[in-house]
Amino acid sequence: MNRFMLWFHRMGSPPTFFAFAERWRPWCLWTALAITAAALYWGLFRAPDDYLQGDSFRIIYIHVPSAWMGQFIFAVMAVCGFVAIVWRIKIAEIMGIASAPVGAAFTAIALGTGSLWGRPTWGTYWVWDARLTSTLVLLFLYFGVIGLYRAIEDRRKAALASGLLAIIGLVNIPVIQYSVYWWNTLHQPSSINVAKMSSTIDPSMLWPLLLMAVATKLYYAWSALSRAQLMVLEMESGKNWVRELAGLPPVDSPAGQAPRGP
Repeated sequence: MNRFMLWFHRMGSPPTFFAFAERWRPWCLWTALAITAAALYWGLFRAPDDYLQGDSFRIIYIHVPSAWMGQFIFAVMAVCGFVAIVWRIKIAEIMGIASAPVGAAFTAIALGTGSLWGRPTWGTYWVWDARLTSTLVLLFLYFGVIGLYRAIEDRRKAALASGLLAIIGLVNIPVIQYSVYWWNTLHQPSSINVAKMSSTIDPSMLWPLLLMAVATKLYYAWSALSRAQLMVLEMESGKNWVRELAGLPPVDSPAGQAPRGP
């Protein structure tokens, strides 16, 4: 068994995952904050004005990374759902549902900033453009995953049902990506081609955008791990390792057993 598979199986253990999250959460948060500060300073104050849009283009440093993250996190949720359904790994269930509120927030930010950007560019806050509409559908899918999880009382069944919905909803991601090529839309085509490692954006504007993309992923890691830790503690609340973290005696010890009646 290679190292990755060994690590993968070890992460399936709630105590191991909790310790991993506890170690790396602070690094993710502080690194994300530092990179965000550097990227925003570079993008808002050092990058030159766009020759057509002037300063209004600078909303790109919030809008585009948020849009990327909305799609990326939903794909992560679908992968977690697949792993949970096939291998019944509890941590995959938890990470999938813990990611949903973060992805919904990023998608909402992308839609909000896109509307603000559209007003000076298109003359309106909203049009039923193919990319905008499919991104709105993505937000509704996030709401659906969260709502389905909360509607089912059994937490494990709820996580599996939500994971299945994430897998089905994954079909919307390529629609978002290719909508600007499949239909005649107001939204411009992508300025960055990951497959060809090329971009039409000037490097002085591109680098802060890429830094923000890294920062948002680190923030997502911190937020999802934090939420997952709380869910693990709730799900494993009766286990000895959780009681040990809380400074309580083990359940099977005399001190950890409830007193019997007369």
